[in-house]
Amino acid sequence: MNKVYFIGAGPGDPELITIKGKKLLDNADIIIYAGSLVNPALLDGLKADIYNSASMTLDETTAVIKKSIADKKTVVRLHTGDTSFYSAISEQIERLRELNIEYEVIPGVSSAMAGAAILGQELTIPEISQTVIFTRLEGKTPVPETEKLSELAKHKATMVIFLSVGMIEKVKNELLEGYPEDTPVVIIEKATCPEQRMIRGALKNLDSLVRDAGIKKTALIYVGESLRASEISLGKESKLYDKDFKHEYRG
Repeated sequence: MNKVYFIGAGPGDPELITIKGKKLLDNADIIIYAGSLVNPALLDGLKADIYNSASMTLDETTAVIKKSIADKKTVVRLHTGDTSFYSAISEQIERLRELNIEYEVIPGVSSAMAGAAILGQELTIPEISQTVIFTRLEGKTPVPETEKLSELAKHKATMVIFLSVGMIEKVKNELLEGYPEDTPVVIIEKATCPEQRMIRGALKNLDSLVRDAGIKKTALIYVGESLRASEISLGKESKLYDKDFKHEYRG
């Protein structure tokens, strides 16, 4: 039975798709891709019939999938980053279940992970932050009251904020309800793409940093004390390689 494969294409660099994802892409009969976000270089030289979903509705993409599966073709639904959040695959999968169409999800590299790699650090620093929150500001898509930025900021964990740079003043004001004003912030625009930019500063200046750079979309906002680790030595070490820490592989 032919399947629909939901594949995370990675954050932008075409070499950051997984090997499994690339093999499925190369052998697909039909590809429906998120045209405004997926790097078109991933589609070069492919044999598949290709549909750009940027101008399509859910009904239209579902109709293409339904016909393709009926014609015994393999379908790839190519999304940016990783599919596990803000990818809109859930509503698509619900339609496939209704149609008894088999599907599989292939993970990708999230832009959040790519941004941390660009920073050259981990986001969980011992004694400083052991929690990372992925979230967004409410816009056209609402968020639950308990998940507003002002509520999440009270945890003072490392935070990665998606889809919100266009409302940067509101982002700053809500974050200041939990974080100190000198908390480090980093804005990464178009992570891993040739036009990638990274801007550092303090939370109190977040809105001016974004405005001065002319950034309006396709950017992540990182907040938290852990971000200092990519600039200075914090002297916070895990127990994993501590000479006094014993475990089953090191007595």
